[in-house]
Amino acid sequence: MTLSFHRAGPAGARPVVLLHGGGPGASAMSNFARTIPVFAKTFDTLAVDQPGYGGSALGELKGQYFTHAADALVTLLDELSLDRVDLIGNSLGGGTAVRLALNHPSRAGKLLLMGPGGLSLNVFAADPTEGVKRLGAFGAAPSRERMAAFLRTLVFDPALITDELIDERLDAAGDSSFLRSSFSGPAFEEGLLWREAHRLRNEVLLVWGREDRVNPLDGALVALKMIRRCRLHVFGGCGHWAHLEKFDEFNRLAFDFLEGDRP
Repeated sequence: MTLSFHRAGPAGARPVVLLHGGGPGASAMSNFARTIPVFAKTFDTLAVDQPGYGGSALGELKGQYFTHAADALVTLLDELSLDRVDLIGNSLGGGTAVRLALNHPSRAGKLLLMGPGGLSLNVFAADPTEGVKRLGAFGAAPSRERMAAFLRTLVFDPALITDELIDERLDAAGDSSFLRSSFSGPAFEEGLLWREAHRLRNEVLLVWGREDRVNPLDGALVALKMIRRCRLHVFGGCGHWAHLEKFDEFNRLAFDFLEGDRP
């Protein structure tokens, strides 16, 4: 497998891995282009294209995607001689971060999870959610119109979804059919991370947008109850991309969490 990544920051600083969300055209830079330079002032910042996204090859997908991506990331950490890292994961990236912490507990430090896939369990909201429906519609018949409709479910402020962004994501969108098989195949239960949340011993900060239409806010309740060392921060007037819609506030929150020492 080949993984593409972007690394910036002081040598020897505390390592932080940024894991992007899913959807057509997603990549580390599409999610974190603005975030990387901010974090690189303080942290050894590693933003990774997850398998099958951006410049990263999918490799041989034998089981559920979160497990596949977490194992690939551990191999990359070995290559870079990084023993233990803090993880910031958005949506799909949150699921990968949780699976890595569960399967490789010595490698994961603090977890900051934004509307994480797999860990979210909708207690009240209907399934599939609006965002998942829009994603499925694009997968069934890709078009610019359907890309725009999907992207608009990710934010509270529709002005953030510019023509430039739509075209950029559409140009980068490849064949993501592997995701359908990896989330519904024989190993799909590995993706139900909420069932294993009680095993996490990491310090966890859940970050949610109150108006998230992909993984709604009520999806945080089970994880908040089951994870021993867990906090929840909710941004009002915010959708699924908290790190972009609440850029400055999110960065302050993240730095406080990563740099703070809690019992």
